[in-house]
Amino acid sequence: MTNKDIQELIAKRAAAELKPNSVVNLGIGIPTLIAKYVEPGSVFFHTENGMLGVEELTSEEDLDPSLVNAGKLPISEGIGASYFNSAESFAMIRGGHVNVAILGALQVDQEGYIANWAIPGKNIMGVGGAMDLLSGAGKVIVTTNHTSKNSESKIVAKCSYPITSLRKVDVIITELAVFKIEDGKLVLKELMPGVSLDEVKEKTEASFEISEEIIVLR
Repeated sequence: MTNKDIQELIAKRAAAELKPNSVVNLGIGIPTLIAKYVEPGSVFFHTENGMLGVEELTSEEDLDPSLVNAGKLPISEGIGASYFNSAESFAMIRGGHVNVAILGALQVDQEGYIANWAIPGKNIMGVGGAMDLLSGAGKVIVTTNHTSKNSESKIVAKCSYPITSLRKVDVIITELAVFKIEDGKLVLKELMPGVSLDEVKEKTEASFEISEEIIVLR
């Protein structure tokens, strides 16, 4: 699969985690693809730069340079969309009004801690809203390639990059598998289409348990 195919596969599976009428914040990267796999109007997408009711831009004729998400990508507005300033947007997050946050990751460890805001020795443009989302969102889903560009596992025993929050994530979705954090442990719940258990073991640094009712997706 190409990297685009991988990203689309992860996004499609992540969309299945969303319950109707949820308020959902989409992070930068793979999360921005999720909107295309959700029935329009079934959930309310939130972006921390100040909009609730985000929809995927499907036609360039509708492009408005003033409408962008937190990753500066063009978006569209759903019926009933609302706008607010950044302070109010973060108040929504910190106040517990976002049901689900979907984030990318540099690393996630076997206890559920995530590192996604800094790489030691490299400059960053800004911290972003991940710390607030981890603290305030009801459920946190991570969407990420299983390995880095250097073929190193991103599902690790312990994060070597600075962790983003002491709040642990709930679900991890990669192109190989779906994991959940249950009772403080990493549990393999699903295998992606065409993926074997041996491949997941080979490419995962973290220790994990295997669900008794593991699902093989097709």
